[in-house]
Amino acid sequence: MMKSPIIYRLLTIIVAASTIAGYETTASAKPRVTPQEAELATCIRKAAKGRAWLERTLWGLRDQEGGWIGAAVANSNGTHDLGPLQVNSWWVPKIAKLVGRPEAHVRSWLQHDACFNAEAARWIFLSGLAVTGDYWKAIGVYHSPTGWRQARYANSVAVHLQRRFGQSIW
Repeated sequence: MMKSPIIYRLLTIIVAASTIAGYETTASAKPRVTPQEAELATCIRKAAKGRAWLERTLWGLRDQEGGWIGAAVANSNGTHDLGPLQVNSWWVPKIAKLVGRPEAHVRSWLQHDACFNAEAARWIFLSGLAVTGDYWKAIGVYHSPTGWRQARYANSVAVHLQRRFGQSIW
């Protein structure tokens, strides 16, 4: 059976374009990991302290938030979302008191130190879990004190968890 020259050329162009764009063409290809993502992965693993469910939770929060090391995203209420897990600056005074350090240092660490950011996100989530006693409610509390925003956020995090870890993540 003779190959259609048009289809063959089209496939060649697609493969070449994919290679030029930096995409792998094999089924076993893995996404490229930047140095920042590798650093964040180490920090999330450390923050989870060996608890797989907590590590997955932190990745779900991170994937939803979409932050990066150095991020300071302004919110309409005057606060900022800081670092990879977009910890809201509203938390800065509470965390500063907890660690006994100046607020300016804590803010800088949340923004620029991936491990401090992941540890703070862990503390915020686990504090919400301790108060609510409900995993998905704690996910929502991480984002907002408002009920309808919590529910919307928790649903979105669930989608990110399934994308990253598959349908049966637990």
